Amino acid sequence: MGSDNGSRSPLRPEEEVIDPSLRDESVLGRALLHALRNAGVSVLFQDNELRTVWARNMAAPWMQGSQGDTILPPSQTARIIAAREDTIATGNAHRFEINAPGEDGLRWFEIWVDPDHDEQGDIRGVMTTKVETTDRKRREQSLRALLREVSHRSKNLLAIIQSIASQTGRHSDNISDFLTSFQGRLQSLAASQDLVTSSNWRGAELRELINGQLGHNIAYADSELIFEGSNPYLNPNAALHIGLAMHELVVNSLSYGALSHPGSRITVRSRMEQPEELADAPALHLSWVEQLDEGSVLPPHRDFRRVTLERVVPAALSGQASLELVDNRLEYHLVVPAANFESTGDESTATP
Repeated sequence: MGSDNGSRSPLRPEEEVIDPSLRDESVLGRALLHALRNAGVSVLFQDNELRTVWARNMAAPWMQGSQGDTILPPSQTARIIAAREDTIATGNAHRFEINAPGEDGLRWFEIWVDPDHDEQGDIRGVMTTKVETTDRKRREQSLRALLREVSHRSKNLLAIIQSIASQTGRHSDNISDFLTSFQGRLQSLAASQDLVTSSNWRGAELRELINGQLGHNIAYADSELIFEGSNPYLNPNAALHIGLAMHELVVNSLSYGALSHPGSRITVRSRMEQPEELADAPALHLSWVEQLDEGSVLPPHRDFRRVTLERVVPAALSGQASLELVDNRLEYHLVVPAANFESTGDESTATP
């Protein structure tokens, strides 16, 4: 019975009807039987002594015992029998859910127990209707789990946005400056979020994330970015925060670095390194290197861009970061622990 009804061979009438005198060979009777089978509905009629009189679409193992409920644990069988006895004694109908162990987890059933009256209104038997609801239950459970996950991730995303708004406002000279910076950071966050969502919340590949941040800010040529090394699959939290770091580096490069000079290049290197204290958990070492304009200096330690790169992003990933300027060459190094990515990904050769 139930959701896998179509996978069984059709039952023969003699397997279903206990009392041959009640067999209905009319067109309507056959049509109703087909409807019950197609809907996964099983019907059992018993007299006042709970002796089975007839059944429809009651496949084994439901019909293996006198009560036709042997698929169930004893406690569930007792519950159905008690409901039938009460219906015969009082005329009250019952409706409830039961479950039973199956090969691939619990099977769920909805049960109706109704009295059957004769022409004088006396109870002459009890009708039990059973419908398997396993598929519906599993869909409901999956939906609840998805809603909990969406709620959790939405709260995390709102917390990130709130932090960005607060920090951007703190380091903006006026409302125009705030709106420009805040809008850019929100768009960066949205670009990373799109990658995460399109992967069914798995995350994003590192290289895809970096390309997305570059493409989000400018129409850049492939020759402006050299990517070397591993391409790990970042989890959602890592994708969002590393995306923010890449955004800040891109915006800085557009003003003072390689992206402000056609033909200049940015080199991004990604490698896996085994920390001595965690021999079985390689960490991702990510570096961004580019040449800045002559006389460039690092922003103050309290600057939002630097706070994001050196404090916010590594703290969110339980990692470490540094931002250095050596001979007008900007170097950003980020160490990302293994908990932030699923795999080491494919090795990528230099892409000029």
